[in-house]
Amino acid sequence: MIIVGIAGGTGSGKTTFAQALQAAMGEDCVIISQDSYYVANTDLPFEERLKINYDHPDALEDALLIEHLEMLRRGETIQVPIYDFEAYARTDRTITVEPRRIVIVEGILVLGNPDLRRLFDLKVFVDTDPDVRILRRLVRDVQERGRNLDSVHNQYLSTVKPMHEAFVEPSKKYADLIVPEGGFNHVALETVAAVLRQYLEDGRNPLARRRG
Repeated sequence: MIIVGIAGGTGSGKTTFAQALQAAMGEDCVIISQDSYYVANTDLPFEERLKINYDHPDALEDALLIEHLEMLRRGETIQVPIYDFEAYARTDRTITVEPRRIVIVEGILVLGNPDLRRLFDLKVFVDTDPDVRILRRLVRDVQERGRNLDSVHNQYLSTVKPMHEAFVEPSKKYADLIVPEGGFNHVALETVAAVLRQYLEDGRNPLARRRG
């Protein structure tokens, strides 16, 4: 099994890059989003959930994500949580994910945690202009996550931007590959896809020594 970690700021295009890789690899590949592993917070009133800094590493249950990745390496099936972004809480439902030869883990902070980072055979950081990223986030949060313009603006200034500078941007130094413009960078996409295809064809992991 090869596990690929794809990080980058909000709206950078990391999800698009991950999905393009999955499309190229077919049924041998599965994507796991770090967003699914936000702390449950079901014991907190809605008003208290609104006050949480969701761009800080403490908002994520990385220990569970690490446990799940280790289970997949052992050939075990996992139950990935489903997070409700409108309720700011984890639901009681899960998605069953079976082991695949290629596992892609994407999220803004996947390269920031050393215990998580050590599980990745390939570490990718998607680097995109901040103005482009905030515009993409604005569209996504309003259309898909039940937010409004004021809430997106306030959250960006109060937590997203400072947390990006404190945690996301510094994690770039751990990347094996920095990809400008994410899924729109077809050269980088084909380069990574070629490495993964080699693994699928001959069964040897060309990235085994890069983990850590």
